[in-house]
Amino acid sequence: MAPIKLYGMALSANVVRVAAVLNEKGLDFEIVDVDLRTGAHKHPEFLALNPFGQIPALQDGDEVLYESRAINRYIATKYKSQGPDLVPTPSAKLETWLEVESHHFYPAVFPLVFQLLIKPMIGGAPDAAVVDKHAADLAKVLDVYEAHLAKGNKYLAGDAYTLADANHLSYMFMLSKTTKAELVASRPHVKAWWDDISARPAWLKTVASIPLPPSA
Repeated sequence: MAPIKLYGMALSANVVRVAAVLNEKGLDFEIVDVDLRTGAHKHPEFLALNPFGQIPALQDGDEVLYESRAINRYIATKYKSQGPDLVPTPSAKLETWLEVESHHFYPAVFPLVFQLLIKPMIGGAPDAAVVDKHAADLAKVLDVYEAHLAKGNKYLAGDAYTLADANHLSYMFMLSKTTKAELVASRPHVKAWWDDISARPAWLKTVASIPLPPSA
């Protein structure tokens, strides 16, 4: 069987999101570089994989997928019996927190990571007003996480690590490399949760492949 191919840039948080789940499942895969800086994501060969021209895309045998969260759901479902079960069913908490990540956490954290981590890498300067706005937005979101985790939930969906936790890893990690890392550190239950999930062997393997500059 052909190896799983993950198309994108190794520094992309959305690519990292998928790599984390592939590693959690113990699956062999290769990252096929799609360099956004050269416009490779708009070339015909990549558009044949993802007609929207965005990374990542995944090829698993005859299956081709795009959208990182959909890819992760596919991996967690197809390879359900391999490694930890990331999509136990039925799970109301799991479904809820998968949506919370995409509709509340991500819209607040992405602009912070872009302004404070990615923009300086490409020669830009952070916009203080944008940073302040989204830091305030993320603080409100993480207050909800803090209250939820304080109710005896070790993980977002309860006592077991699931896809809801895994989908947070990449942007939580990127956030930890910025000056707004205190948004996590100042919330004891959120910090304990992050310390736990970021110590998983599969995540440590994933982090080792993220080409962050030495200063990050």
